[in-house]
Amino acid sequence: MENPTHTALLVIDVQKSLFEKSHPVHNSDQLLDNIIDLVAKAHAAGGPVFYIQHCDQRDLARDTAGWQLHPRLQPLEQDIHLFKEKSNSFEGTDLDEKLKSLGVTSVVVTGLVTHGCVKNGCLGAKELGYKVTLAEDAHSNFSAKAGQMIEEWNEKLRLEKIELKPAAEISFN
Repeated sequence: MENPTHTALLVIDVQKSLFEKSHPVHNSDQLLDNIIDLVAKAHAAGGPVFYIQHCDQRDLARDTAGWQLHPRLQPLEQDIHLFKEKSNSFEGTDLDEKLKSLGVTSVVVTGLVTHGCVKNGCLGAKELGYKVTLAEDAHSNFSAKAGQMIEEWNEKLRLEKIELKPAAEISFN
């Protein structure tokens, strides 16, 4: 697949059962709208889109209903699916190799959950030398203090030299 932008979109753990917790995903409709917009922009620019799904033995057992991507996400045939068991999308997967084979040098990160897999995916990508942009309004969690946690981690990741931008300002050109 040709990647004229050298930028990939990582959609991390936007899976059905995470939207069914006792605390709902914070701003879930806006989160999904922003991710869908980023996917459309990445596709339009010819950039690869990776849908990353967590697998565990609790509510994300592989191939169960709750493990599936949220129904509002509609991957295209060329999109890449990756399955992981660790909170860092690069640990125990071939994500780094796949990105490098596509000529990717920067990633845009979105998804769930802010203080877990999103944070660790950002830091893992940075550690491997990728330029990392976190869509500051396209990641969330289902904590009672979700809004506060999102702000806190946006600032902590900014201090780690992760670029933060609103989804509307992110371009793949």
